[in-house]
Parts: sequence; structure tokens; C-alpha cells
Amino acid sequence: MARIAGVDIPQNKQVLFSLPYIYGIGPTLAGQILERLKIDPTVKVSALTEEELNRIREVVDKEFRVEGDLRKEISLNVKRLIDIGSYRGLRHRRSLPVNGQRTRTNARTRRGPRKTVAGRGQKRGAAKK
Repeated sequence: MARIAGVDIPQNKQVLFSLPYIYGIGPTLAGQILERLKIDPTVKVSALTEEELNRIREVVDKEFRVEGDLRKEISLNVKRLIDIGSYRGLRHRRSLPVNGQRTRTNARTRRGPRKTVAGRGQKRGAAKK
């Protein structure tokens, strides 16, 4: 099993699709890394030589913030926003959408399952339109 940045990447997939299993590396960045190292993106991970794997490890470790370091940085950024009391920090604290999305409808992922409230909905005696 190939291990890069502390993550076991799948052996039976092409390198281009295996690298994004590392937190912090997406499809575009994976392509750029392989292009720079002149490694064929369509080759399977199991077919890579140990030397090619070492070159990928080197580049990922030295030049990119991935996995634990990246997660830590992001959580510290969110914590800082909460501590300074910014609007974005408030939205994080209340587990609401941060980037200006509507919450009257939608936002279920962020807000969780519906909580039914008495008195909401159609009033008694009101005719349907």
C-alpha cells in the first residue's frame, strides 16, 4: 500500500484519482503535481516505482499543507473568527450558513433535521387558495 502524507492511497486506481484521497489535495492540484514531476496521470498506483512514490511524497510534504496541519489551521481560523466576535464567527457558533445563503428554506445540512414548532403553518379557518 502506498502511503503519502500519512494516508494509504488506493493501489488499484490511477494516480490522478488516488492523490485526492489526501485531505488538502484536490483533482486540479493532483494533476499539477503529476505534471510537474512528469509522471503519467493514467498509470495505476501499483505500477509506480518506489522512486516515483518518493518524489511525490517529497513534493507533498515540503510544498503543501495537508492532512493534520491543514485541519488544524482551518480550525484555528474558525476559532479566531468566533473569538473576535465577527459576523462569520457568530454564524459558525450558531451552526448556520456562513456565506450569506438563505435559511428560511434550505440550509438543512447545516441546521440539522426539522424541529416542528406549534403555531406554524396554516391558521384555523383559513381557506386554502
